[in-house]
Amino acid sequence: MAIKSAGRAGQAGEAETFVFGRDRRRPVLDTREHHRASASGAGVGPRATKKRWGPAASAKKKTASRPGLSHVDRRGRVQMVDVGDKPVTAREAVARGTITMSREALRLIRRGAVKKGDPLQTARLAGILAAKQTSALIPLCHPLPLSSVDVELTPTVRGYQIEARVRTTAQTGVEMEALTAVSVAALTIYDMVKAVDKTMVIGDVKLMFKSGGRSGTFRRR
Repeated sequence: MAIKSAGRAGQAGEAETFVFGRDRRRPVLDTREHHRASASGAGVGPRATKKRWGPAASAKKKTASRPGLSHVDRRGRVQMVDVGDKPVTAREAVARGTITMSREALRLIRRGAVKKGDPLQTARLAGILAAKQTSALIPLCHPLPLSSVDVELTPTVRGYQIEARVRTTAQTGVEMEALTAVSVAALTIYDMVKAVDKTMVIGDVKLMFKSGGRSGTFRRR
């Protein structure tokens, strides 16, 4: 549908066409602006025209303003990042977390009296295994050739601090492997001691350090 309006003063013989509908390449005239201009006899020029752009342009603008999420494509769909062009470099990550528990549960662990066995050694092995299986647990993680996984459990007043250190030489980092190792090690302790204490709390899981790759070194302060 097209509407023709009178031209500006001195251009009586000319007409300007404003298109309504699906043509997103051209601005659409605000009908209220058009009626006011027609009633006054004044022309409706580019400055008086209120530009409205179609949905496609709006969506494109929103996509362009989205912060750099490498796991989301331009259409908002999740994707596995292509790391084929990245250089192979030495990479390392350290993560930490905690598990707190009752005094009775702590006493049983430190006396070696847990019926299922030693929760600490089992948790260490579970953390190492979890780091190697991270790509099977986290959908968009890449399978990586891990060169080293170390899981340490340090006693605290109310439980244990768990730290995982993971290394590789690859095209992407091992932050997720370290975080997964800590989480699964803590869950393993919970599983082995839950018969005594179901109030245990796993928390404060965080990345402490990473090195290698394009983003360089990160160190939590």
